[in-house]
Amino acid sequence: MTTPLFTYDDDPAEPGWKRWQFRDATRFNAFIEPLFVRMEGEVARVRMHPERRHSNMRDAVHGGALLGFMDVALFAASRGFGVIGAGGAVTLDLSAQFIGAGRWGEPLEARIELLRETGRMLFLRGLVVQDGQPTIASFTGTLRKMG
Repeated sequence: MTTPLFTYDDDPAEPGWKRWQFRDATRFNAFIEPLFVRMEGEVARVRMHPERRHSNMRDAVHGGALLGFMDVALFAASRGFGVIGAGGAVTLDLSAQFIGAGRWGEPLEARIELLRETGRMLFLRGLVVQDGQPTIASFTGTLRKMG
């Protein structure tokens, strides 16, 4: 039996959340992980803990780190929705609108909805939020499920 590429298990340090993490720390995902996933009805909440290494010269979370988070959060959310397994899709598009600045040192959360699933496609949208802040970003993405 092959070892799964990702862990997706209950996290004892984050009660009620699943820990989503790539097992290979040399891959891009390790830059923004671990991520935490919690399902609340039709919404997947995906949490990241940004650090100083995710910041820009203005001491806010860098836009590139936010884009990477949004992209990986689409996959973590899709896993939470039960529509894909690890490595089961690729990103076709990701559109983002940056609305405000995120602070490092405080959890960021992507709240994602699955708008539609077809035989091969997933259409999703989300907001990136942070406690006590206006919305940081909005985004939409399309994932293509692998055959």
